[in-house]
Formats: sequence, C-alpha cells, structure tokens
Amino acid sequence: MNKAEEKSTKKQSKGKVSFQLINPNAAGIDIGDTLHAVAVPQGRDEVQVKEFDTFTVDLFAIATWLKACRIETVAMESTGVYWKNLCTVLIAEGFEVYLVNARHTKNISGKKTDESDAQWIQKLHSSGLLTSSFLPDDQTDTLRTLVRYRRKLTQDSSTCILRMQKALELMNLKIHTLISDLMGKTGIAIIEAILAGERIAVNFLPFVDCRIKADQAAIIKSLEGNWRREQVFLLEQNYQNYQFLQNQIIKCDHQIEQVLQLMHAEHHQGSIHPEKQIRLTPKGKVSKQKKDKNQPCFDTHAYLKGIHGVDVMEIYGLHEISALEVLSETGTDLSKWETAKHFTSWLNLSPNNKISGGKLLSSKLLKKKPNAAAKAFRMAAQGVQNSDHWMGHFFRRMKTKGGHKYAIVARARKIAIIYYKMVSEKQPFNPLDYDDYMERHKLAKIASLQKVLDRLKKQVA
Repeated sequence: MNKAEEKSTKKQSKGKVSFQLINPNAAGIDIGDTLHAVAVPQGRDEVQVKEFDTFTVDLFAIATWLKACRIETVAMESTGVYWKNLCTVLIAEGFEVYLVNARHTKNISGKKTDESDAQWIQKLHSSGLLTSSFLPDDQTDTLRTLVRYRRKLTQDSSTCILRMQKALELMNLKIHTLISDLMGKTGIAIIEAILAGERIAVNFLPFVDCRIKADQAAIIKSLEGNWRREQVFLLEQNYQNYQFLQNQIIKCDHQIEQVLQLMHAEHHQGSIHPEKQIRLTPKGKVSKQKKDKNQPCFDTHAYLKGIHGVDVMEIYGLHEISALEVLSETGTDLSKWETAKHFTSWLNLSPNNKISGGKLLSSKLLKKKPNAAAKAFRMAAQGVQNSDHWMGHFFRRMKTKGGHKYAIVARARKIAIIYYKMVSEKQPFNPLDYDDYMERHKLAKIASLQKVLDRLKKQVA
C-alpha cells in the first residue's frame, strides 16, 4: 500500500468507533409474541438473521440452528413473558443466556425492524457491552410464581371486602364502622344473617362477639337500613367471591409449602419437615402473638430458618409474608450479587450518584417501579417507625432529615444489608445496643457541631 492509499484509509477511519470483540460466539434474539428474530455472527451460515415462529417445535429449532452456528452465549430482551419459554429451552440445551434490560439495547436511529434489532443486540453482546438481569433457578422461579399469585389473590380478597363495605354503606348499615374487621367472627355472622333474610336490628345481637367494645344501642342503630335489593345481591356476590378466593389461597399455600419442603430437603439431607420454631420476646418469654389472617396456613418461620440456616425473621420489621416474598424473589444463593452494595442497588435502595467534573450532580433514586423484594423491605421499614429500639430511632432521625419517603428508603436499605449478610455469611442477627447506639450518635453529633464551630472561628479570625 502506497502513502496515498494509507492517507485515504486514515481519513475514512477517522471519527469511527470500533467495537472490540469479546464474545466471538455470541448471538442476539429479538423477542416477540408470534416471531423471534435470531442473529448470529457473519460467516456462520448463509444468512446472518433468521426468523422463527414461537411454537415449541420452533424453539427447539432455534437451539439446533444456534448449535450448528457454534454459538455459546445468547442475549435477548426481557419482553413481557414471551422470553421465558425460549430462555428455558436454551438453558436446558447448554447455552449461556443473557436476559438484558430493553433500555440497554436501544437501537441506533433509522428504520426499525426485527432483523436490525436482533443484529444490534448481537453486536452489543459480542462486544461485551450487555449485562444480564437476575435469572432465578427453576425452584426459585416456581416459588416466585406461586407467591406472586398468592399476593394477587390476597389483593382480590381485599377488593371484595371493600365492595361489601360499599354495599353496606349504600344500605346505610354502619356496622363496619363499629367493628375492626368486617371479615372477623362477628362481621361474617352478621353478613350471613343478612343474606339469610334477617332484617330486624335487635335480632343481630346474638351474633355479636363479647370482645366487641361498641355498646348494644350503637350496634342496633348501625343495623337499621333501607335494605335495597340490588345492594343485598351485590353483598351476596362479593361475599361468595371472598369465600372462593380464601379457599384458593389455602390451595395455593399447600403448593407453596411443597416447594419449601423441597428447598428444605436440599439443605437438610432429604428432610422435608423443619423443626417447630418457638418465638421469644426480647425478654426471653414465649411470644403469644397471633398470626395475621393473611399469613400462610403453614409454619413459614420454621421453613425459612431451615432453608437459610439463620433466623432472618429476627430482623426488626421483617415478618413471615415479607420474608417469604424476599426468598421467592432472590432465592437462597445471594452470591449472584458480589456485595451488599450490589444487592441494594438491584433493589433500587441505593443512591443513583451522577458525577461530572468531580462534582456530585444528583443522588436521587432511579425512577422505576420497585420489585417485589424491594417492596417487602420497604414494608419492613414501615413497621419499625414507632419502635423503641435503635432502628426505630434511626427511622425517626431520617424522617426528620428528609421526610417519610426518605426514611423508608434509608431504613429499607439497612434491613436489606443485614439480610444479605445474614443469608450469605450465615451470621445470626446481632442488633446494636440502644444505649451504645445513642452514645455513638451523640458523639457524632458533637463532632459535626465542632466542625461547624471551627469553620465559624476561621471566618471570624
């Protein structure tokens, strides 16, 4: 090549950015409901991009073609639920699968097609520019599906209760304002009496439990209404729906327990039945706290302690449902997150620091919907705001500093860090002594005020 040709080549390459090849045997797949576009490196087949249908036979055809093209790793977008079946097939066939966020695969400007998207994903993946989202193992995925479904059933049950309250309100029956739980013993007995045809207020008194604090005169007045037929019909419909959903929750609990038994057997040499756990109060006495009505019908505490090897429910604010949801979302192997900081970042509980020119421009959280595990940690943080231990004091201090939402995130982050260390390092919960915590807080405050005083002295001098 002469000097003129070298200059011409340099001019053509000037301003262009080349991608370094990291994964030479990488493929990219654009996921769809009825069509999957698969792109492989050039020279592996006569065509670089092939389109496949989404039937089961076509999913295995994709795996066969990728093997023929000597592909080892595959990247695909997390599009709805359409990726799950193909991901399962590819993992079973021995491929390394990267499930990537759609934000990280934004295509370059120009005409958008499935083929171009697949090629762009393949190019990014071959250059090592994509990171995979968390993919649970098969057992954790099964537990996650069941726990999420149970949460939906519980939410639907709550909707039925609200509709029953609305029907009672439109009949001007105020009994739901006098009792704490419409679906308690007294509430259910009164609703069933209404549906059976009872209309005289005094006749409802035998159904009132002795623990109800409202006086009989108020109860009688609250059960005098207009008894509109359409509202009685709606009350009956929603009560039947509520009973059906409660039965479905019980059946779902049995399925969840079976999965927990398998997980427990893996950690205890085939034993599926955990030891019964006796919960103690901070003073060492046996706790008489009753289970919440929305909690599973089995001993969740015993299963969780047997699976993790430590009692994560000793963490302040973390209860059976929230601990079960965290387990279903993260599994038992937290080594997929290198450190506790990576774990809290995945939960979107850590600051999103934006730095330019060595200055911190912003540290706000990412504007994205928190996942189920993050919601569980936030609910746990919500439950300690009025507590008299060091976590409660920390929550109130953060609330004074940045408001209620700021305190929820800060407290949830600490709970998540404690959970990560307990599960990954098998460390028991070791809470700080309240007096020591307050002493350290006072010393830190004195040091902070001393710095302010020294700065003011310098300004005066």
